[in-house]
Amino acid sequence: MNPEPEAERQQRRVRAVYGESSITVYQAYPQEIAGRAVEAGTFVAPFKKERMTWIKPSFLWMMYRSGWATKPNQEHVLAVEITRAGFEWALNHSSLSHFDRRVHPDKGTWLEEVKESPVRVQWDPDRSPSLDPLPTRAIQIGLSGEAVELYVHDWIIGIDDVTDLARSIHSDIRDGRRSEAAQKTPQEREYPLSGRIRRRIGADG
Repeated sequence: MNPEPEAERQQRRVRAVYGESSITVYQAYPQEIAGRAVEAGTFVAPFKKERMTWIKPSFLWMMYRSGWATKPNQEHVLAVEITRAGFEWALNHSSLSHFDRRVHPDKGTWLEEVKESPVRVQWDPDRSPSLDPLPTRAIQIGLSGEAVELYVHDWIIGIDDVTDLARSIHSDIRDGRRSEAAQKTPQEREYPLSGRIRRRIGADG
């Protein structure tokens, strides 16, 4: 994916379901990973900590990515409650997936940050309930190395399988019951970010 041209850059804000000390992110996995994660309250084998794992605060972006929990190996959508401290640690230790002159003075500076960071941030078009792209951007956060270890062992508070909810919302949308779908969809709001984090991830605000 190529970075956005300067003139076409869309608004970037982190929106999520969150409380005083925790925030919900979403992932999708096959049954053998999802079932054991729900039972254990965190990710265990066959989940592979050696691979980068992507967390998404946007429920509808997760629905777009997983095809409403129908794509192969994404049949189970998990709502993962993690600490806000962990979430903000990830953003503080992240680098953008692509060079952005608004964030870095030159590509060399960006490449050095990429080498040193265990977290990647990517901004993709937000999605409407019909999964059409919106003129705003949703954040994806890729965890690797130290960040995955912290995620699995320290940040996760609990995991719920929300596949049935996803399919129910999809059914409502497909059958034209928009108000019912909207009532069931997680109500996300803008997440407060420090100036340092906003600058690091290229967020607006």
